[in-house]
Amino acid sequence: MFLKTITFAGAFALLGSTAIAGCGISGGNVSVLSNDFPAIQAVTSAAAACAGDGVTVETNLTKDHKDIMVAALTANPAQYSSVVVSNSTLVTLMNDGLVRPLDEMVAKHGAALSKSQLITVNGKVMAVAFMANAQHLFSRTDVLEAAGVDGIPATYEDVLAAAEKIRAAGLMDYPVALNTKAGWNLAEEFVNMYMGTGADFFKSGTAEAAVNNENGVATLEMLKSLVAYSNPDYLTYDSNATQAEWEAGNLALATMWGSRGSAVLDDEGSTAEVVSGTVLSAAPTWGNDARPASTLWWDGIAISTNASDEDAEATFVAMMNGISSDVVKANNDAAVWLDGAYMPSPASAGVSSTAAGGAAPYPMLPFMGALHTALGAEITDFLQGSESAKQALADVEAAYTAAAKEQGFLK
Repeated sequence: MFLKTITFAGAFALLGSTAIAGCGISGGNVSVLSNDFPAIQAVTSAAAACAGDGVTVETNLTKDHKDIMVAALTANPAQYSSVVVSNSTLVTLMNDGLVRPLDEMVAKHGAALSKSQLITVNGKVMAVAFMANAQHLFSRTDVLEAAGVDGIPATYEDVLAAAEKIRAAGLMDYPVALNTKAGWNLAEEFVNMYMGTGADFFKSGTAEAAVNNENGVATLEMLKSLVAYSNPDYLTYDSNATQAEWEAGNLALATMWGSRGSAVLDDEGSTAEVVSGTVLSAAPTWGNDARPASTLWWDGIAISTNASDEDAEATFVAMMNGISSDVVKANNDAAVWLDGAYMPSPASAGVSSTAAGGAAPYPMLPFMGALHTALGAEITDFLQGSESAKQALADVEAAYTAAAKEQGFLK
């Protein structure tokens, strides 16, 4: 299935919205599967406030949500009536017909939504976006200054130069971290870096992979240069691990999700020295400086095809309560909210500047997930020095091609 028309207009602008007064649900079972970070905790907590009077609300917030969502929604009835989705996970669920169009529910219960929040695929609203996200640079300005680094790095070449100065000064042995856990996270780092070249992942107009080229090789080499300044356990580093290392004062430069910004900048789990020295800035460029080496993401609400109509409607209303302006105001710094009540903060500076710098959205193509999986499985051998970049990329394309043929994207 090729997604011919995907609309997500102006999601990174401030949007108008008003709070929904009360839930007004008369019955139904609400069950939500999602990732786990502060903004989504706020959304699902507010949705759970709709429980009572015959309505149940259950949530499963887990970093493993991507691994269980397809099986959970394939069941009939589905194990969850809603999944909090993103650019990539929505496409995965749509490929299997596991989420339903929301046009009728938007017309009935979505008066507070802006048109720009409506993720429209082939003319149908398939999700409602509520926040923007991107990976970008976190810097310890006090450590940079102590190492004699002039200003915050703007390019990944600058990051490498700063890391060398920090190490040479004896300040930190491993000053750099990215979310390089083997699998999805590592693949996302490749995607981010490759996007910075301005190159395409596929041959124009086709599902044929096109990453085994000079841009792909340069991308792998840049990643290898960066992890040379990372802890030797870098293949275990996901968002939770990277944030913990940052808050422990063990890092000076890191690429992390903007949604981690508020947790890093608060007064919990860290020290005043770390917090006061932390600055969030745009994702660096590199090479030809085509655009920030990152991808723009949204998180939003999708409703299961295999939920009953009563449960689906109850879920939509509860989740509208979860993303109301009142929730945004109470949790302003937890995300870059797509709501007019949102007030930009230091925690959102990195996402906003990455978007303003021209970073592109993560590709919403039905076959991108297969390439992402292949990248996560095949590039570790190069990083560990057991094969060449060209061989690793050949392995990526071979694994992708096999998967794409099995899924019907290639003949």
